[in-house]
Amino acid sequence: MPLLNSLLSLVVLGLSAVPSVLSFQPGFNYGSEKVRGVNLGGWLVLEPWITPSIFQNTGNSAIVDEWTFGEYQDYDTALAALQTHWNSWITEDDFEAIAAAGLNHVRLPIGYWAFAVGPGEPYITGQLDYLDKAITWASNHNLKLIIDLHGAPGSQNGFDNSGQKMPYPTWQTNQTDIDRTNDIIKTIVSMVDSEYQTVPIIAPLNEPAGYNGTQMLSVVKQYWQDSTYRYPDGSSTESNTVELIHDAFQDLSYWDGFMVDGYDGVAMDTHIYQMFTYQQVAYNYSQHISEACSHGSSLADFDLWIIVGEWTPASTDCATWLNGRNTGARYDGTLSGTTADGSCTGKTGNATTFSTEYKQFMRQYWEAQVISYEKGSGWIQWTWKAENADDWSYQAGLEYGWIPQDPTNLEYPNICN
Repeated sequence: MPLLNSLLSLVVLGLSAVPSVLSFQPGFNYGSEKVRGVNLGGWLVLEPWITPSIFQNTGNSAIVDEWTFGEYQDYDTALAALQTHWNSWITEDDFEAIAAAGLNHVRLPIGYWAFAVGPGEPYITGQLDYLDKAITWASNHNLKLIIDLHGAPGSQNGFDNSGQKMPYPTWQTNQTDIDRTNDIIKTIVSMVDSEYQTVPIIAPLNEPAGYNGTQMLSVVKQYWQDSTYRYPDGSSTESNTVELIHDAFQDLSYWDGFMVDGYDGVAMDTHIYQMFTYQQVAYNYSQHISEACSHGSSLADFDLWIIVGEWTPASTDCATWLNGRNTGARYDGTLSGTTADGSCTGKTGNATTFSTEYKQFMRQYWEAQVISYEKGSGWIQWTWKAENADDWSYQAGLEYGWIPQDPTNLEYPNICN
C-alpha cells in the first residue's frame, strides 16, 4: 500500500498485532553480510552546507534550517523551491549509480513533519511522495533502504539538520512530543512492514543529544524501548523490521547489555567524525588514519549488530556552513573563538582543486575507515552528494578516485596492521 494513502488511518489506529519474535526474519543478513552504504543527505531534510544555494536564493540570512525556511517565506514560494529540490536532488539515476558502485544500503533521513505537522509549526509537507519513490527505486536496484527519523518535534539535538536549530533541544522535556515521535515511528513500521525486503531497518531517531545529561539519556533509553516492536516478554507487532538505535554520543561501553536479553532485531548506530573537536581537526594525516583504525576492536566486541551510520573521508570542517549557516570553520580559525590549524584552500569545494597528495590521503583514510568499520556490521558514508563539498561526496570520490568503484577493492588492505 502506498505510504501516503495509508498514513492517516495508521496514525489514528496505531499498532496492535503481536506474534513471537521467533518469526523475525529481516530483509538482510545483518551480522553475516556487511552493510556498505551511503546517506541521501540534504534531500528530504534540508541542510545549509549540502545545498547552500537553496538558502542563498531566499535572500534572507535568518533562514538557517527547514523551520525558518517555512517560517520566513511565503508558503507558495517555499513550497515551489522545495518541490523543485525534491524532484531534482535525488532521482532514480542516483539509486542506479549507488547500486553500480557496489553498495547495498541507502540511508534516507526524513523529518517528523513529513508525517504530522502540529499547530504553529511552519514546516512544508510533501516528502512522503518521494519516500514512496525511494522505496520503489531501491527495490528496482536491489538496494536496502533505511528510513531514518532525522528530526523530532522540539528537536532532539538542536542541530539545523533536526529541522529546527536551537541552543538547547526541548524534545526530551515534553512528553507530548515524545509520544508524537513514538506514534510516527510505529506508523512508519506498520506502513513499510510489507516492504521489509526493501526496507529492513527503521532508525527511530537520529543523534539525540545524550551529552546534555541524564534527563536526555533517561528519556532516550525509554524511547528506544517504547519504539521497538519487540518487547522483553517475547511479544511484538507484526514486523520483520530491525530497529536501529543511536548511541546518543555515548561511548559504546555505556550501552553494554542494553536491549540484548529478550530482544530481537535491534542494532546500534554510531557516527564517527574527526573534525568537530579542536583536538581532532588539528590531526595530521597519519593521526586521522590511526584513530580510524582504533575503532575496530570496540566495534568487533559490541553486543548488538553495530553499523557506523555516518562517517566521511573529509578530515576538516572546512565545507562552507558545515557548522551552520553564516558560521566558519575550526580548521582555518574562522569559527568564532578558534585558532587556525591550516588553510581551507584545497581541502573542500571542487575536487579539481585537490592535490594528488590530498586525494591519496583521502583514499587511505577512506580505506582505513572501511576496514575498521567492517569489524562491526558495516558502514554508511555521509553523504552521496553535496553542491560544493566534494570531500564529503561519495559521488565525487568515485569520479576522482579516492573511493574505489568496488568498495572491496582496496589499495591499502594492510593500512590498519
